[in-house]
Amino acid sequence: MACRLLTPRSAFPQHCTLLSSALALILLILIVFSDTPLSAQTSLPNAPSSTLISPQDQQSGDQPDPSSPSEPGGNAKPHTTGASSADPSAAQPENSEGKQSKRILWIIPNYRSVSADARLPPLSLKGKFWLATQDSFDYSSFVVAGMLAGIGQVKNSTPQFHQGAAGYGRYYWHSFADQALGNYLTEAIVPAATREDPRYYTRGHGGLFRRSGYAISRLVITRNDAGGSTFNFSEIVGNGAGSGISNLYYPAAERTWTKTQQKWLTQVALDGLFNILKEFWPDIDRVIFKGHY
Repeated sequence: MACRLLTPRSAFPQHCTLLSSALALILLILIVFSDTPLSAQTSLPNAPSSTLISPQDQQSGDQPDPSSPSEPGGNAKPHTTGASSADPSAAQPENSEGKQSKRILWIIPNYRSVSADARLPPLSLKGKFWLATQDSFDYSSFVVAGMLAGIGQVKNSTPQFHQGAAGYGRYYWHSFADQALGNYLTEAIVPAATREDPRYYTRGHGGLFRRSGYAISRLVITRNDAGGSTFNFSEIVGNGAGSGISNLYYPAAERTWTKTQQKWLTQVALDGLFNILKEFWPDIDRVIFKGHY
């Protein structure tokens, strides 16, 4: 995930509960103040989110020039031919509904989210590792690690780290290592071995409960490199492996099976919450922030 909130010491810590409450509040605001239903989408199913038409195509109805270059990654946007100039939808610019931004609230990395109805080529091995690198070494990762280190020190979650500046440094590098380890396992190493696509493909259509259920289901179901559906080994096995490997650099008292399992379940639960946030982020941005993010 773009933001790895591994909290080592408890099954469902207090900040996880606060995050759930904040997300529920955001969704409530979205429902109350939205001018259109969440299921309203202007893009066609299984197609790019918008269609751009040149004035020449509108007037002459000629077929587009096959020699025109396509977008990077092989995702060329189709042209509509013979469109009537009276059609108000023909010349509309790209619609922001269902379109994912690279960040959420200018801070949280959102590199793994794919806009609704987008069709992308398989992610190469290099692409998977680059995705994990982006999430691990984004500037926000250093900020999040500092926040988690501060929370851990205040709670004295790992007494062996002690207090003071030296203790904070220990909390900090452990938090940062947890994030990076989780990112590389779930976004690069395991997906490369199982040929899974680590990206989150936004549904973008349907009501609140259907889309929320879809977001949660992505914890156990994901796409493979061939475009089909498969069990999400990256999420379940990757996070489990990360929790176990992290025991190598934690004090012996923190290496029990119970605490390892707690870390594993906490991370999976947090990933589910962030899936919901990613699913509805385009709607939140459009309704609350008027597309400014």
